[in-house]
Amino acid sequence: MQPLLGLPRAIGVAALAGIVMSLAFAPVAFGAYAVVGVALLTVAVWGGSVRRGAGLGLLAGVLFFGLLLGWMRVIGWDAWLLLTVFWALWFALVGLGTALVTRLPAAPIWVASLWVLQEALRARIPFGGFPWGDLAFAQPDTPFARLAPLGGSPLVTFGVAFVGAAIVTLVLDHRAGRQRLAVAWFAAAAAITLVPLALPLPVSGDTDGGAPTAVVAIVQGGTPQVGMGAMDVRRAVLDNHVAQTLDLARAVAEGRAEQPAFVLWPEHASVLDPFTDASAAAAITAAARAVDAPILVGAVISVPDDPQGVWNVSIVWDPDTGPTQMYIKTHPVPFGEYIPFRDFLAQHIARFDRIPRDFRAGTEPGNLSIGGISIGNVICFEIAYGDVVSAVIDGGARLLTVQTNNATYGGTPQPEQQLAISRLRAIEFGRTVTVAATSGISAIIDPSGTVHDRIDESEVGWRVAEVALRGGNTPAVTIGRAV
Repeated sequence: MQPLLGLPRAIGVAALAGIVMSLAFAPVAFGAYAVVGVALLTVAVWGGSVRRGAGLGLLAGVLFFGLLLGWMRVIGWDAWLLLTVFWALWFALVGLGTALVTRLPAAPIWVASLWVLQEALRARIPFGGFPWGDLAFAQPDTPFARLAPLGGSPLVTFGVAFVGAAIVTLVLDHRAGRQRLAVAWFAAAAAITLVPLALPLPVSGDTDGGAPTAVVAIVQGGTPQVGMGAMDVRRAVLDNHVAQTLDLARAVAEGRAEQPAFVLWPEHASVLDPFTDASAAAAITAAARAVDAPILVGAVISVPDDPQGVWNVSIVWDPDTGPTQMYIKTHPVPFGEYIPFRDFLAQHIARFDRIPRDFRAGTEPGNLSIGGISIGNVICFEIAYGDVVSAVIDGGARLLTVQTNNATYGGTPQPEQQLAISRLRAIEFGRTVTVAATSGISAIIDPSGTVHDRIDESEVGWRVAEVALRGGNTPAVTIGRAV
C-alpha cells in the first residue's frame, strides 16, 4: 500500500493538522476544527510506514500541545517545551497506529479507537497522566457533546475522530469508484454528527435524593497579582474573599439577593492554614456568620506528623461550629504540587524551590454534605480526570462544585480551557456545575452545559442562583468506563 502523499506534502499536512486541532480549544474554541485536525493527520499518515506515521504524528503533536499549552510558559519555557514534547509522544503512537489500521477494512472505526486509547493512556501514564487536550474537551458547543451522557467523554472523542477519518475514507472510496462504500461512510458520519441533536439534555432538577433545586452562591475575591507570585500575598487573598462574602451578606440582608444554602469559595482562598492560624479561622467564621450559611473553603493545611507534606483541601465551614467535613485533593499535579525525584531535580532546577513541600494525595472522593445538599467536589485540574468526577457521582452527588486557582495562569487561555471541561462534565453527568476561581473564571453551569452567572477574569464579586439538583446516573458513569 502506497502513502497517499509524498513526504514533503505529508509533513506540511501533519503540521497543519496539529495547528488546526489546537484551534478547537480556547482562545479560538471552534470545536469542529478537531474533526478537521483528525482528518488532516489521517491523510498525512495513510498507508505510510510505521516510522513515517510515528514521525508525522510526533510533528502534529508538538505543534498541537505547543499551542494548546502555551500558558505553561508562565511556569517557564523549559517546562513548556518539555511537556510539549513529552505529551506529543502519545500523538506519535496515534500516527504509528493510524498508518497501520488504514490498511484494514472499516478504517474509521479503528482510527477513532486509537484516539480513545491514546487519551485513556495519556490520562494515566505517567504520574497519573494528563488528559488536558482530549478532543472531547473542545466539544461543549457541538452536537458531539450530546454523546457524553451516553458514553462519557471517551465516546465524544470517538465520535469526533470517527467523523474525521470517515470524511477521508469516503473521499478515497468515491475516487476509487466504490460509491456504495462512500455513501455508507457519509451516512455514518452524518448520523453520528446529527442524531445526537435529537437527544434531550436535562435542565431542571429532580427529586431523586432530595429537593429539585437549591440556592447557592459563588465568590471570586481576586488576587493582588497573577503569575507565579499570585499567592505570595496570602493574607490579602483571604481578606479579598472575606470582603466579597460580607458584601454578599449585606445584599441578602437588604433583599437584593436570596439566602444561599451554602457559599463556594475557590481553591487556595486561604493559603493560611486555618487550623493553625487563629486569625484566618476567625475571619472565615465571621464571613460564614454574616452570610448565615456554611462556606466551602479552599485551603492549604499542614499534614499532621509530616513536616514535609501539605494538603490541598476543601473544608465545610459551619457558621456555628466552624470546620466540619473535609476533602483532600486526591490527584495532586506532578511538578506543580509535588516534585517527583525531588532530591535529583531540585539540584538542577532552582525554580522548584518555590514548592518547598509536597502536596500529599487524599484517598477519599469529594463527597460532602453542605447546606443540606449532597455535593461532589473536585479541585482545579481534577475536573479533567473522568475517574475523579465519576467517583463523586457514584457517591451520590447531586451538584458538582469545582474550586480552582487560575491566578497563576491569568491572562492566558487556560481558564477558558478549564471552563470548557467543566461544561462538558455538566452534560456528561447531568449535573449543575458551580465553579469558583480566585481570579476567574467563575460560573454556574446548568446540566445542559449552558453557562450562567459568569464572573470574568480580573473581576471580583459574587453570584447567587437557584440551581437544579439531580440524582441518579447517566449511562456515562458505567458505559464511559467501558468505552
